Amino acid sequence: MSPGRSRRVTLRSALSTPEGKQRYVRRLFATIADRYDFITRLLSYGQDRRWKRRLIDRAQLTKADRVLDLACGTGDLLSAAASRARSAVGLDLTHRMLQLARQRQARGASPSGSPGGLDQPLRSALRRSAPQAKLVTGDMLALPFGTSRFDVVTIGYGLRNVPDIQRAIAEIHRVLADGGRMLSLDFNKPANGLVRAVYLGYLTVVGSALGFALHGDPNTYRYIPESIRLYPGAAGVARLLERHGFADVEVIPLLGGLMTIHVATKRNDHRRNGTPKHRGDEA
Repeated sequence: MSPGRSRRVTLRSALSTPEGKQRYVRRLFATIADRYDFITRLLSYGQDRRWKRRLIDRAQLTKADRVLDLACGTGDLLSAAASRARSAVGLDLTHRMLQLARQRQARGASPSGSPGGLDQPLRSALRRSAPQAKLVTGDMLALPFGTSRFDVVTIGYGLRNVPDIQRAIAEIHRVLADGGRMLSLDFNKPANGLVRAVYLGYLTVVGSALGFALHGDPNTYRYIPESIRLYPGAAGVARLLERHGFADVEVIPLLGGLMTIHVATKRNDHRRNGTPKHRGDEA
């Protein structure tokens, strides 16, 4: 068996059980935290910020909303939500991600998202006036919050990484107030077999090169296509949301359907509410 083949088998084996995936994801994100934003921008062809703006706009946040941002990473969605909502909390499994998010908060931000070009008094004023989100190290499978605590839950690239997606959705449902909204941005798994094979092959080649160049380990970003293989895809996630008490489930395709935003509302009962809506590509 070739070394490359051996590494692939080892990665797939590590992700084959919920416990193994949980251990692998913990180590992986601790390793890549300082390069996370760079990689996300690169693999999204520079569209990541635009997709996150779409998600925040679609959330229709008000000054009465309490927001929970799961898998908050370095705080892109969290910072945007905090500027519009009554309160915002960011949760991530990786403590280093939260350190980077806190650094972003401490720097303050200009309207373009960067303090560059501002004089020191204005930068200081922005830091004092910028909404401060609370940051919590925690697991999406056991959220450390009370029932019906939030009005909106946002997620950026999080559901695909949990070892038990149904349990994660159940926890999101629990912490949302009745009528609360959930919005999730993530990779999709194309339904067409040929498109899926080409897409995953491309991500494997690019991920291997980046992993080797940045970390000396091609498996580092090869995790992305492997996680997509295990992911139920946009339609599958929509069905799980309905099964766990969400209504008005909407799937918004991006980048020709290779990425998607899910939008769903918590209802009072657990009855199904028809087929999820699918909108045209809005990338």
